[in-house]
Amino acid sequence: MTDQVNLALRWGRSPAAAGAAAQVGYLLIEVSAPPSVATPASLNFCMLLDRSGSMKGAKLQAMKDAAARVVDSLSADDIVSLVTFNDDAPELLIPATPAADKTALKAAIAAIEEAGGTAMSKGMRAAQAELAKHPAGDRVAQLLLLTDGQTWGDEDECRQVGQELGAAGVRVTALGLGAEWNAQLLDDLASATQGSSDYIAEPAQIDSFFQRAVRTAQGTIAREVRLLLRLVRDAAPRAVYRVLPAISNLGYTPIGANEVAVNLGDLSSTTLASLIVDLQLPPRAPGSYRVAQAELHYMSLGGSHQQLKRDIVLDFSADAAAPQFDPQVMNLVEKVTAFKLQTRALSEADAGNTAGATQKLRAAATRLLDLGELELATTMREQAETLERGEALSAESQKELRYATRRLTQKLEE
Repeated sequence: MTDQVNLALRWGRSPAAAGAAAQVGYLLIEVSAPPSVATPASLNFCMLLDRSGSMKGAKLQAMKDAAARVVDSLSADDIVSLVTFNDDAPELLIPATPAADKTALKAAIAAIEEAGGTAMSKGMRAAQAELAKHPAGDRVAQLLLLTDGQTWGDEDECRQVGQELGAAGVRVTALGLGAEWNAQLLDDLASATQGSSDYIAEPAQIDSFFQRAVRTAQGTIAREVRLLLRLVRDAAPRAVYRVLPAISNLGYTPIGANEVAVNLGDLSSTTLASLIVDLQLPPRAPGSYRVAQAELHYMSLGGSHQQLKRDIVLDFSADAAAPQFDPQVMNLVEKVTAFKLQTRALSEADAGNTAGATQKLRAAATRLLDLGELELATTMREQAETLERGEALSAESQKELRYATRRLTQKLEE
């Protein structure tokens, strides 16, 4: 059943320059599912929602409306549960149950009231217990987390639960609302579970983020997707970045001489899983060469192991006019570069290196202008000016920069 997954390879520049010098090559690897296999997966779906006092008003109502829409989007055979948390004991409003009686489920959601502070780990433990009632098998296990505040003193416990959820095959979609939540913590939870994290600026946007999480889970067609790259001698990966559905530094794990592994998590039919691999290429005389082999391993929803192999071939030419650039691949490379620059800028700003942070923000702004991303480029430039005046970046500004650059590729996906 390897026809469930497509594996496509494209070079940013081809042919490469022949000669005696090593050089860098950018390879786009796209993993996708044909529409013909896009049947909705059965879900074990848990919502973990912040009901602390800061959620009062429009935020609470938008969250409740979005949660009710999630219930409407589930099939009667899906399992759904809902846990709310503040700084008291978590409330189990919907124990893990089939999503059949939607009226009763939405009545439980409508009863949510805000109160107290924020203690996320207690809610995570309660959600973990509900998800464990239906262990991962044919069902796709998903935890949808929404918070608008800092959890105090229990971040390490949250990360521990995240590790346990990841080991159990649960994927976490961690969403922060507004500006006062711990971005690093939500990123860590997503990373530990091969899930995702994101920033919701306004309450009115909650529904679209919740619906995207449901559609992505329902579109799951492969689990535990793992890419092996077997490289020829003297070829080596320098970096591996996911570019769709959002930009992130995936890294890689050496597993032998000239072989590395990249974990991709689950594959959904709703989006491409695309990677840019930054490769150090060995020198070659003119001709066509296999420089690597891509081997994709995954588990079907039925539990069977599947694999797919593709040779990675590159032409080398001594003709200086021969190389042709693939505009889409190089566009993605430029967006990854802008992402790397803003990531380093925020790290240097946190470390007090204002000059370094300012320089990188301006460099990112220049690349974004070249890409036509005028609004984000303006924001980058304004934040550089803020640092130059000796002012600190606000929490809201940092989150806007952090997550807006991750989403740079989503326009291409759409």
